[in-house]
Amino acid sequence: MTLDDALDQLRAQAEPGRDVQMAAYHKVDRPYLGVANPNTDALVRDWRQNLDLDTRLKLASDLWNTNIFEARVAAAKLLTQARIKPSDDAAWQLIQSWVPDFDSWAIADHACMAGQRRLTADPSRLDEVERWTTSDHMWTRRAALVITLPWTKQNHPNSEETAARDRILGWAATYVSDPDWFIQKAVAWWLRDLSKHDPDRARAFLAAHGEQMKPFARKEAARHLPA
Repeated sequence: MTLDDALDQLRAQAEPGRDVQMAAYHKVDRPYLGVANPNTDALVRDWRQNLDLDTRLKLASDLWNTNIFEARVAAAKLLTQARIKPSDDAAWQLIQSWVPDFDSWAIADHACMAGQRRLTADPSRLDEVERWTTSDHMWTRRAALVITLPWTKQNHPNSEETAARDRILGWAATYVSDPDWFIQKAVAWWLRDLSKHDPDRARAFLAAHGEQMKPFARKEAARHLPA
């Protein structure tokens, strides 16, 4: 499948007027086709099943480079799967290469969902993600928390998972004084999800750092903690 083939299929799913609505909602100046996310998902699911990995990597790269909203979402979805054989190194490197381009939460979150699978497949990649936490690019800093959300979800983490959880909480602690709304929201998101599985750690983090967080973020982080 070529890039033109993929874009033709996406355009065929466009709804009249939806592109204008999407541009107004996302508030980022880029092309929008007007395709609903479920329709993009259905297309990509078929591509993922029928294309070999090398073709998918090339197509994902080409789609991303168009800067079209739905194409970038499709690029991320092409690489969102638990196992990539025989090696997922190329997929991880491609996902990493996209991070400096992040400029909106929707595209960033789809790419981070793909990256989450690659991180859980090889947790040593957290070393690379840690470097994102000191970036001058806000979306890169935010991605370090979004892409590590799987470490909030274990009910009975082993020692390595617990160490990773504490490591990421250490990153979050360096973010709490950042006034940017998206950074505050990312810290709150991480803590909110953690509180469902490890309330003691979430509560301890808020006791130590909550006063430095924006009130909305502190409230969101504690939403699922017992009063």
